[in-house]
Amino acid sequence: MASLASKVVLITGASSGIGAATSRHFVGLGCRLAITGRNADNLEKTAADCRKIKSGAEILTIVGDLAKEEDVKRVFDATINHYKEIDVLVNNAGILTLGSIETTPLEDFDRVMNINVRAMFQLTQLAVPYLVKSKGAVVNVSSVNGLRSFPGVLSYCVSKAAVDMFTQCTALDLAAKGVRVNAVNPGVIITELQKRGGLSEEKYAAFIERSKTTHALGRPGDVDEVAKAIAFLASDDASFTTGATFPVDGGRHAMCPR
Repeated sequence: MASLASKVVLITGASSGIGAATSRHFVGLGCRLAITGRNADNLEKTAADCRKIKSGAEILTIVGDLAKEEDVKRVFDATINHYKEIDVLVNNAGILTLGSIETTPLEDFDRVMNINVRAMFQLTQLAVPYLVKSKGAVVNVSSVNGLRSFPGVLSYCVSKAAVDMFTQCTALDLAAKGVRVNAVNPGVIITELQKRGGLSEEKYAAFIERSKTTHALGRPGDVDEVAKAIAFLASDDASFTTGATFPVDGGRHAMCPR
């Protein structure tokens, strides 16, 4: 993916999981990074891991909470002040909460929607003028939960369905200006997402074990597999692809109960 060499890439949620893996993968492709996350120590660990992959890699770290409108703007302004441009925006930051229509507090719904959807809208809107100049790309990290419904995670499913529609609408809005917008839709990936969302260690272990039967390929996925799909969609290798919701889910989106 030589087309990504020296490109400026802003990655949200880069302090762990898919965001950290995406940062490592992009730096290996020769990109200049702006990475952001809420946990300063974990964000610095991601930067250190990236520099082990490429000595002297140019990496800007920006601690911020994307639930706060002012932090979203500060993250973007810091990126532009440092690099003066942006070529790729990876909207990865997201949270999950457990709950059904009967058990989800309104504040939990608002929190999920604010981080998973509103912050993505705001950051993308800020980036658009610069992406138009660079003929850049946006890759949003959605979920198989945006393509299929699952019980007990209502807010998360609604937010990811919104991410998919946001991806498609934005792709059409920006196509004539040469900016491509796509999404990856991971299945169960080994990260801390579910545990942070409320699953105990015991329930998480059972959840991962069950994933061997809920994914056609017989296993959950790895963060590096998602990172590679993100890089493909950001690169010129996907130059005729926009508005796509790209499952990276071991076939889970194609399955149905029997």
